[in-house]
Amino acid sequence: MIKNYFKIAWRNMMKNKFFSFVNIFGLAIGLTCCMLIALYLNYETSYDRYHKNIDNLYQVGTVFIKAGEKNDKWASTPAPMGPAMKREFPEIMETTRLLPLFVDDKTTIQYNIANGEKKSFLEDGGYLADPSFFSLFTYNFIEGKPQSALTAPFSVVISEDIAHKIFGNQPALNKVIHINSNTNGEHDYTVTGVFKPMVQPSHIDGSFFMGFAGGQVDGYMKKQWTDLARNNMFYTYLQLRPGTDPANLQAKFPAFIKRYADADLKKMGFYKEQFLLPVKDIHLDSELAQNVTPPDSKTYLYILGSIALFTLLIACINFMNLSTARSSKRSSEVGVRKVLGAEKGALVRQFLGESLLMTFMAFILAVFLTLLILPLFNTVSGRNIQLSFATDGKLLAGFLLTAIITGFLAGSYPAFYLSSFNPVKVLKGKLSNSFAVAFVRKGLVVFQFVISVVLIIASVVIARQMHYLRTADLGFAKDEQIVISLRTQEAKRAYATLKGELKNNSNILSVGASLYYPGINNPSDDMYYRAGQAMGEAKDTKMNWVDFDFLNTLGIKPVAGRVFSGEFKSDTGNSLVLNQSAIKTLGFKSPQEAVGSKLYFDINGKKYDFNIVGVVNDFHYEDLHLAVKPFGFQVMTEQSDFNYMIIHAKTANMATLLENIGATWKKYDGNDPFDYTFLDQQFQKNYDADNRLATIVGYFTIIAIIISCLGLFGLAAFSAEQRTKEIGVRKVLGASVTTIVSLLSIDFLKLIILSIVIASPLAWYIMGKWLQTFEYRRPMSWEIFVYTTLIGITIGLITIIFQAIKAAIANPVKSLRSE
Repeated sequence: MIKNYFKIAWRNMMKNKFFSFVNIFGLAIGLTCCMLIALYLNYETSYDRYHKNIDNLYQVGTVFIKAGEKNDKWASTPAPMGPAMKREFPEIMETTRLLPLFVDDKTTIQYNIANGEKKSFLEDGGYLADPSFFSLFTYNFIEGKPQSALTAPFSVVISEDIAHKIFGNQPALNKVIHINSNTNGEHDYTVTGVFKPMVQPSHIDGSFFMGFAGGQVDGYMKKQWTDLARNNMFYTYLQLRPGTDPANLQAKFPAFIKRYADADLKKMGFYKEQFLLPVKDIHLDSELAQNVTPPDSKTYLYILGSIALFTLLIACINFMNLSTARSSKRSSEVGVRKVLGAEKGALVRQFLGESLLMTFMAFILAVFLTLLILPLFNTVSGRNIQLSFATDGKLLAGFLLTAIITGFLAGSYPAFYLSSFNPVKVLKGKLSNSFAVAFVRKGLVVFQFVISVVLIIASVVIARQMHYLRTADLGFAKDEQIVISLRTQEAKRAYATLKGELKNNSNILSVGASLYYPGINNPSDDMYYRAGQAMGEAKDTKMNWVDFDFLNTLGIKPVAGRVFSGEFKSDTGNSLVLNQSAIKTLGFKSPQEAVGSKLYFDINGKKYDFNIVGVVNDFHYEDLHLAVKPFGFQVMTEQSDFNYMIIHAKTANMATLLENIGATWKKYDGNDPFDYTFLDQQFQKNYDADNRLATIVGYFTIIAIIISCLGLFGLAAFSAEQRTKEIGVRKVLGASVTTIVSLLSIDFLKLIILSIVIASPLAWYIMGKWLQTFEYRRPMSWEIFVYTTLIGITIGLITIIFQAIKAAIANPVKSLRSE
């Protein structure tokens, strides 16, 4: 019996190859899209889950309170916080601290090979860590012991990739490498461990870890050992004892802060609270704008999850619509089989079996397509996602269940409705289409296109916003700015001479240097207050230390006073250039009033005064998600301490200029590789997550449209087939091709226009919420909805018109010969 069912199902599919292909392929594409996004969501929610102690691992964060208001929420603390908490609270089993090499865009690692030659490598993902780090976090060591790897001074643990790059196939353990870090200084380090990177993701993307002991930061930490108020730049982790309630422990923190930090906080003019964040939740905690690595947005995951769900719904609706539409063509078959004695149960099993067979085939095809497309999807998403039948079995089972449910729902109409027909009426041709079924079918088509139109509008809005982010005026000259990192002492010492020679190049407008530049993390800030005020009234201002030419190189112009100049020797002392936001926050009525005024800053019981020599326009030193905040500049007194050199070029032949700059670089710093980037490209890296979203939404919008059009195409073909005799009669009576095409198209166009009317306000609301995540944005305009309407109608017409014309030009004799 089962064999017979299978034969009938297969013959029916072969008889209707076009509809079978549309059904199976459409559902397979929907399942594939849903699988890919589900894998992405599973990846994003699995960060740090592999650590053995994950349920007891917490990060200590800081909330800053000023004038009774909670201003900022940070993921970091001062260096002494972790050890002090461990001494104070028995609930804490162990602590560790982590500090990214935040001043290094990349870190120079050098190794002396046997013939005396020095090999240099540029690596990112560098961190400083306590010896206890590898006790709290799980790393797969292939050389060395994790418990003792960072105990000795000047120890470093490197990844297997770095070990192979430097030492080839030779063991790396106990080898000595030279690390040049702007954050931690230049030192020789002994390799005390090599780890194999985990396949599972973590919020700590380290490729090498140096011990604090012996480095530049170690000396700094010892000077600040009792200060729990300032220098909140260390990421502190706690391993709680099993059974500890983190909420109860956190409730004890206010008394701890008051006891050990109250005096220092009062001097600084603010207060703060500490809180605990589970390590497994760090990656998706978007309340913390900055962490060890940038957190992902839950909003983006909800958007992608919705896209996956709706894409699958579109595919399932297609499958059900086409299945139910075609089922009425089999009414005669049902009548004949019932006359020959077929029971209702047998017919139900037959129809359900056919539907389930098709969905199972779609599922197998979807798994194959997912495996095929996954590498491309990884490139688009910037992730390393894998599909494993061993680890992702539950996920695949869930999709198989979805396919089975879809098949059951699609097959239920012909199974239970057609099998109940009176065979006499069926064979007499008195079977009429159910109005309710037709209405539901049209409603599902509208639902499909509502989703598609929402996705089209979303793609347009996202594309417009991303274009705005690329082209917005940032308040400084971002184009043709070459950024060269000064990573070693040799490079820093060579800067002044290098700058002098480069300025003689006619293709270079200006050369400047700084500790930081716009678009990268700048952890430096000072608290300034005006004459007649106290430190408690001080305002926080981000600071950058520059040379005399930096502001001119970036085209940052004064609106009052002047920028720094080598003609004023006092600029190397206590002069300040502030932006307009800083002037406003400090209480000056105008930039002109601020110029010539003094500001003050207290630290370690000593009062420092500064002169405001100039005020510049607000510029975006952070990305456009964030509002411009107070920012200031000081001249660096020591010319060999700069981290970055900025070269403003003006040439049509950038490649030749870069070759010339590289040759000049090698002349003064032959040991370090010449490495450069462009300021505009570096700034755009802040929008990587937004670009990923834009790309993914764009691709899946196209797929959703294709799936919807497949369904519409199939239904148009079915509609034309049902009305073959009507069209023949109309043509015999003189109807033109245009009239018939209009007749067949108008019903579907009405559905598409209704979809656009429903989708437009829905998309306006959803995308309005998304745009609010940007402090600076390009608002939606009426043109978007006009374009979307035209796109939707055009897509619908193109989809329908082929079947309409095909039916309209058919020979009416063939369709009427049986009448």
